[in-house]
Amino acid sequence: MATLGLIEYKDASPEVRAVYDDIMASRKTDWINNFWKAIAHDPATLKRTWEDVKQVMAPGALDPLTKEMIYLAVSVSNQCSYCIASHTAGAQKKGMSNEMFMELMAIVGMANETNRLVAGYQVAIDEQFKV
Repeated sequence: MATLGLIEYKDASPEVRAVYDDIMASRKTDWINNFWKAIAHDPATLKRTWEDVKQVMAPGALDPLTKEMIYLAVSVSNQCSYCIASHTAGAQKKGMSNEMFMELMAIVGMANETNRLVAGYQVAIDEQFKV
């Protein structure tokens, strides 16, 4: 259960409803997920976060599937079960296969392992890697 509960559309202030409406229009859906409902207690945070997500996940140099898979990888590393579920679903909708998911998880696991080894051994950065 969300710490402060969830703000449903029918109970939302006009300011929150405006953001909800933009989310639904942008995502071509008729519902608001629990993340947005939970942070709607702070309308400024809701609006800012939505605007930032919309900008970052918009079309750009990276294709939409790659963006979802990166978001999923970071969510796994941060152990955010809600974000893992949300971005797994998003990546699957954009074409991620089971094989792609398994390969991504192998990369995430390996990156986390080697990152911790580097941190523990305090490995100096090679000159060739410095930009």
